[in-house]
Amino acid sequence: MAPSLSRVEAVMNLLGDPQRSVPIIQVAGTNGKGSTAIMIDALLRASGLRVGRFASPHLSDVRERIVIDGEPVSEERFDEVWEEIRPFVEMVDGQKLDGVELTFFEVITAMAYAAFADAPVDVAVVEVGLGGRWDATSVVEPKVSVVCPIGLDHTHILGDTIAEVAAEKAGIIKEGSVAVLSGQDPAAAPILLARAVEVGAEVKAEGPDFSVLERQVAVGGQLLRLDTTGGPVADVFLPLFGGHMARNAALAVAAVEAFLGGKPLSHEIITEGLAAVEAPARLELVKTSPAIVLDTAHNVQAARATIDAATESFAFTPMIGVVAMMADKDSTAVLQIFAEQMDEVVITRTANSPRARSVDDLAAEAEDIWPRGKVHRADRMADAIDMAASLADAAGTHAGVLIAGSVIAAGEARDLLVQESDEESSAPSEREGDDE
Repeated sequence: MAPSLSRVEAVMNLLGDPQRSVPIIQVAGTNGKGSTAIMIDALLRASGLRVGRFASPHLSDVRERIVIDGEPVSEERFDEVWEEIRPFVEMVDGQKLDGVELTFFEVITAMAYAAFADAPVDVAVVEVGLGGRWDATSVVEPKVSVVCPIGLDHTHILGDTIAEVAAEKAGIIKEGSVAVLSGQDPAAAPILLARAVEVGAEVKAEGPDFSVLERQVAVGGQLLRLDTTGGPVADVFLPLFGGHMARNAALAVAAVEAFLGGKPLSHEIITEGLAAVEAPARLELVKTSPAIVLDTAHNVQAARATIDAATESFAFTPMIGVVAMMADKDSTAVLQIFAEQMDEVVITRTANSPRARSVDDLAAEAEDIWPRGKVHRADRMADAIDMAASLADAAGTHAGVLIAGSVIAAGEARDLLVQESDEESSAPSEREGDDE
């Protein structure tokens, strides 16, 4: 990786700048980008628009990154787009701009913009991969710049403080855009607002401009009352769990209203769009008897949101954890949060990443946090799931399993638990440059 947009800009220029043919809603932040982008997508489609969505990272199949009309592009179309841009990628690689070739993430970003322009779509919702200022997706001038909550992650790249991370993510706020900002850490908010003032961007902020007024747990999700441009909207069912998802829903509504020039969304569009949301591996109940829930939480901020939401929505007694993490994460802090509610934990690792933390290292750390005898080890995700399910079965009907700690691990577990019976097999692929 090199902090530059020169390579992806060169490819886009050779392609005729397809990213400029589609209005863009760009979504950045440390946590909540994926689910917020999914909700924005659903609301736009409920409004009658054709939508492209670029997601990062994917859970199981690389085609999940390029979504049109709510569905990943077909294998045939994915191959066609790659063949269309391949000669231009090879031309740029030959130039060795900044001394490196295009990364996987830069190539897949270029493919997405090309696919959206060719479809064509009415609007593209683009999730930042890493940071913001130098992210490959930032070769655009977004109409709406959405910033989800900012925390510490990827500190070796983005900086050691909230302010430094915020400065990188603020890079998506550009002249002519509307900055739609979730509630932020006190160290991040001034950085984002200063950037908006610098470029003359209008600001819509959680609190004064939109918010969650009320929420209550419901079967299969939660029932919300949201404050929107058009005033309070009640009886909004969201099939996702936790206060953080409710806030993401309010953020998504505000982003779509900003895209529509401040025009309020009707109650019907809000309820229809949010009720149709599907967000895999975001506290997703994938199995019953025993209950098994998946989540992508992989940093401190996400771990707190996930464990609080799981406790509120599922109330497993006991809760058995399955945890796998990447080596570059603050594993001690994450495990300490998980240990507040996970009565026992099975430590494992994903087979799909060279960055995976070893079972022995992570388990040794966990043994300093959980009581003696409550930490178990399994070298493979499949074995870890079987072990956790057996522990839950033995504990009684109210027990359940929560699998978390890594986006890649959640995808691997989901393949085992959800997609093993699917007719189509998943395509393995790299996940370089993703914001895990």
